[in-house]
Amino acid sequence: MSQASDMVRTEFKKGDDIRDAGLTTPEDIIRYDDIVYGEDPKWQSLDVYRPKSAEGKKLPVIVSVHGGGWVYGDKERYQFYCMNLAQRGFAVVNYTYRLAPEYKYPSSLEDTNSVFTWILAHGGEYGFDTAHIFGVGDSAGGHNLGLYAGICTNPQYAAGYGFKTPEGFAPTAIGLHCGAHRIEIGQEGNTDDLTQRLMADFLPEKGTEKELELIDVTKHITEKYPPTFFMTCPGDFLKNQAPLLAEQLAEKNVPFMYRMYGSGQKPLAHVFHCDIKSEDAKLCNYEVCDFFKRYL
Repeated sequence: MSQASDMVRTEFKKGDDIRDAGLTTPEDIIRYDDIVYGEDPKWQSLDVYRPKSAEGKKLPVIVSVHGGGWVYGDKERYQFYCMNLAQRGFAVVNYTYRLAPEYKYPSSLEDTNSVFTWILAHGGEYGFDTAHIFGVGDSAGGHNLGLYAGICTNPQYAAGYGFKTPEGFAPTAIGLHCGAHRIEIGQEGNTDDLTQRLMADFLPEKGTEKELELIDVTKHITEKYPPTFFMTCPGDFLKNQAPLLAEQLAEKNVPFMYRMYGSGQKPLAHVFHCDIKSEDAKLCNYEVCDFFKRYL
């Protein structure tokens, strides 16, 4: 493992522990934990959260793809954020996926596909409205979800992968928060140094031109791409990525909402929306859910 990946796993965990200190499962949420969706219970498990008030009702689904620089994170780190989304009238699926460097690209995308496939197969059991399945992802999770949406809607791009998405399926709409959308390596690249170094752990060939083109979300958007909510903030080290996505969505006439939260006086920080104690996070999470409800 590289020094970059080791640093991310150590420092991100410290920050997440501070962020979530004192939080517990809300009384109005019912949760189903540690459901295995693949062959490896350590890496391939998920939770389902639902509002208790919706017992017996089918609910639209939000799938959360956690961030963590492609090398860190699991469903435990996103449980409180995801339950906050569930309180807004959704069934939320929060999952752990295989990480680099133990598992290289496209393992995490394969797991994302397995989760969406699992949801379609278990709609009756968990009260999923499988006609309305949304996705949210932040940072590297936004990158994962952005690529997966491209695989679902661009047959030419999908042909380059060794797995098949569910026939006729694409997310109803997606939310990409503080995402990495186009990764460029080298002195002329637009990507921060840490992200560039993490590519050596994430990509099998450490970031060849062909690999970087394959994982460029913006290159695989078509007019069939799902409606997209995406956001950033002045304190986000990936803030320069958002305009790249906006340009391509506009060019392909894909409906989208682009939000910049915070200000120069209040810059906020990368993935601030996960801190559910924050009023800014509450606003962001309200707005992405409101965006999704337009497509019900």
